[in-house]
Amino acid sequence: MDSRERILKKIQSALQTKTDKPIAKPDFNAEIYVQSPETDGSVIFAENFQKSKAEFYFCENLEALLANLSAFLQKREFPLTYVWENYLQELLKFAQVEFVAHDHDLAQIEVGITLCEFLVARTGSILVSSRQTAGRRLGIYPPVHIVVGFTSQIVNDVQAGMKALQEKYADNFPSMISVVSGPSQTADIEKTLVLGAHGPKELILFLVDDLTDNSDASGE
Repeated sequence: MDSRERILKKIQSALQTKTDKPIAKPDFNAEIYVQSPETDGSVIFAENFQKSKAEFYFCENLEALLANLSAFLQKREFPLTYVWENYLQELLKFAQVEFVAHDHDLAQIEVGITLCEFLVARTGSILVSSRQTAGRRLGIYPPVHIVVGFTSQIVNDVQAGMKALQEKYADNFPSMISVVSGPSQTADIEKTLVLGAHGPKELILFLVDDLTDNSDASGE
């Protein structure tokens, strides 16, 4: 009897012998995630978001957002900053930050600034959809994607985010919903991590606290 036959015989013998300890049935309704002791959704989101090699800025209000965003853009010296959503355009005009509002010359785009639909605390992810004015392109084409989000947009998990999207759009549900969990990355080539292979190389989020700020930060 060769090694293979001996192994198969042992397996066959083991399958025919009943165990004294019954196997517990899995509870398919049990929570699969470990609950965080933290109760503040913005803190949970920030902790998980920063695990994904993304950059994070917390802004206490809209004034802080404009100051931090202006300083960031000035430091990086992007030649063209694309912004298509009216709400963001009005904010940048107020801050006297130059931007491109059209969709021409996308091959030369370096940075795009968009809003988002919701922010998922449990995974530190950003939900975006095709129903946003920025559409599918502005979050994919540029190597640098800047997102402006608000603490009022934070939901516990993806399921809650999808439910909120259903309530928001009803019968006009978006044709595309994307869950963005950090910059684009792959390790398919020789198991070496490569950023920006299938989308933005950098993901930067400016999170504005609009739950304690009296300014109109709904993003509508």
